[in-house]
Amino acid sequence: MNGNKLAIVVGVSGSEASAAALRWAADEARRRHATLRVVRSWDAEFTAPYAAGRHLTRGQQREAARAELSAQVRTALGSPCPAGVAAELAEGLAERTLVDRSAGAALLVLGSASPAAGTGRSIGPVVRACLRHAQCPVVVA
Repeated sequence: MNGNKLAIVVGVSGSEASAAALRWAADEARRRHATLRVVRSWDAEFTAPYAAGRHLTRGQQREAARAELSAQVRTALGSPCPAGVAAELAEGLAERTLVDRSAGAALLVLGSASPAAGTGRSIGPVVRACLRHAQCPVVVA
């Protein structure tokens, strides 16, 4: 990313929480006159427990992730994509790719599907890793 221009990085996963984080990050990028980098990670080694019996090739997984990323950006920000917004599909574990993308960013924004405080549930592993290792401030929206 251009070192002269502020960049806000937002991680998306297709969840409603990440859609809310994307909307928040887009508003913040407009306020700061910053670019917005929307990052969707995918890991060919990861198989969700709810996807039992569904075996996709690596290429099919990548294309499914790309389609989800495009749909989420279009839904949250409209079409065509606003100027100053870049969507990136990154292969690898989300916690690693987001920590890497946080280098040089003004802010890293993540969604949290955790319920309100006091219910006994903690934040997820991606948010936890980013809070520990990100190279910029982190907002959990």
